[in-house]
Amino acid sequence: MTGPGNAPSSVEVVRAGPLSSVQDAGRHGARHLGVAQSGALDNLALAVGNRLVGNRADAAAIEITLGPAAFRFARATRIAITGTEFGATLDGRPVHSWWSLPVEAGQTLVLPVAKRGMRGYLCIAGGIDVLPMLGSRSTDLASRYGGLGGRALRDGDRLPVGTPPASAPGCVAPDAPEFGVKAPAWCAFARVDAPPRRHRSTHAPWAMPVRALPGPEHASFSADAQQAFWDDEWLVTANSNRMGYRLAGPELTRERPAELLSHAVLPGTIQVPPNGQPIVLMNDAQTTGGYPKIGTVIRADLWKLAQARLNLPIRFVRTTPEAARDALAAERAYLRQIDIAIAMRKETLERTRSQAA
Repeated sequence: MTGPGNAPSSVEVVRAGPLSSVQDAGRHGARHLGVAQSGALDNLALAVGNRLVGNRADAAAIEITLGPAAFRFARATRIAITGTEFGATLDGRPVHSWWSLPVEAGQTLVLPVAKRGMRGYLCIAGGIDVLPMLGSRSTDLASRYGGLGGRALRDGDRLPVGTPPASAPGCVAPDAPEFGVKAPAWCAFARVDAPPRRHRSTHAPWAMPVRALPGPEHASFSADAQQAFWDDEWLVTANSNRMGYRLAGPELTRERPAELLSHAVLPGTIQVPPNGQPIVLMNDAQTTGGYPKIGTVIRADLWKLAQARLNLPIRFVRTTPEAARDALAAERAYLRQIDIAIAMRKETLERTRSQAA
């Protein structure tokens, strides 16, 4: 009989929650063939979590939407939770997000409903080792392939876990002491420099600022619509999902409502259908569309949008291409700082063990 100590390396889904799925950094290089990107909506949280357990930055993890969820580990390993804060527990002991820690065989991680934000990521040393499809292990829920059978996780599922890298510069020993990093939301690079705005919503005391660029059809909208797009708050409706965030607010009308040919779109594209209510395309969205594009969320702020809760407001902050590139460079600098800190920590631990021996 197989017991916890000699069981295959896997994680059991004790409670899947409303929507959990296997996601990595996404499918790239096949968009011209109509293949959606998929992948973690909060790609920054995935990249940090994988670093905390010594994985490649694009290794597959479990994306947990809102919670509650629970997972049991067949073998001793190392985990990290990133993204939102759940107030998680490991066999009753508190576990914080943005924290790397070892787990023992048979232990159960419980994640209650998220305290804030929308999505969290459970990264496990070695990564979730499901069969790659078109170069990625991500689940495309709309097309029903990738991940585990192309579907959301269910109670009782078992996910295989790969072998952790043993000699990579950023590898973290499974039994190394716990450590954590500063969450991106608390870092200077994540702050949006925008003038204060009079609060308009009755749904929440604060609207999440998301930086965006004017889209190709921005000028075709009326002056009132352009002003409303930048000045008003937009409610993230309950019809939002991994394909797109449907927003509710003032109706955006065009002065020149000419027909558009179908054209390429990307995650972050903000389309305006005939009802005048914007849709922000997300990772599982189609690769082409025919609606006018009033704006585009910059890449460096897509992770913030992934954490926007349903029925709460966001607001768009106009920026420039130069500022968008600077924001992305600052995000990458943050990841490099984590790489350096982990490498220095590993070196210090090895020196200490060598001296003790």
